[in-house]
Amino acid sequence: MDSTSPEEIDDEKAPPMAPLSHLREPPTTQRGARTRAALVKAARQVFERDGYLDTRLTDITKEAQCAAGSFYTYFANKEEVLAAVLLEAQEDMLHPGMGRVQGTDDPYAVLEASNRAYLEAYKRNAKLMALLEQVAQVEPEFREFRSRRADAFIRRNARGIADLQARGVADREVDPMTASRALSGMVSVMAYHAFVLGERQEDSPRVDFDDLVSTVTRLWANALRFPGHR
Repeated sequence: MDSTSPEEIDDEKAPPMAPLSHLREPPTTQRGARTRAALVKAARQVFERDGYLDTRLTDITKEAQCAAGSFYTYFANKEEVLAAVLLEAQEDMLHPGMGRVQGTDDPYAVLEASNRAYLEAYKRNAKLMALLEQVAQVEPEFREFRSRRADAFIRRNARGIADLQARGVADREVDPMTASRALSGMVSVMAYHAFVLGERQEDSPRVDFDDLVSTVTRLWANALRFPGHR
């Protein structure tokens, strides 16, 4: 999959994690491609280590072991290299949906697998997710893209809830979109507290991953009044 292309979410496209307008045409030579890739890798390391506001372009070129002038061959500024970092990571951060689990139509198993996959991806990319929170506060364009992307996944989950309602699995008296916003937000905030804030606080009790998956899944099922979870 082309990492600069939006992913499919059912019948719609998910907005990319960053503005595509911030990217230049890729290098045409192998050497250029290697240098750009080294800069993107270094930028992610420095952004995650120092934060967006405190990162300097010289820190990135030093980490990439290339001349400071080389940076401007591929990127005009810090915003452009950040866009490249986010777009490279977006496939790994594709939020798993409420699709089928192979070999079962059990809606609880589908929900649990979806939550597990999302939380695993979040944990792998916890430092990047913390960076996104910071960037969204200071860069309006990135904040807009973050909001649009989140809304796309909320709409997808709302379609999943509506399907469960039609099948008689979920409570038909709740609004699918409102329920999706509430429940998707719960899982996202729980992930942020477990994998971002929890890692920063030495005295914070570590959350067992399987317990986290089990808890958020049970809360989803209880909220939607799955049979056997009412």
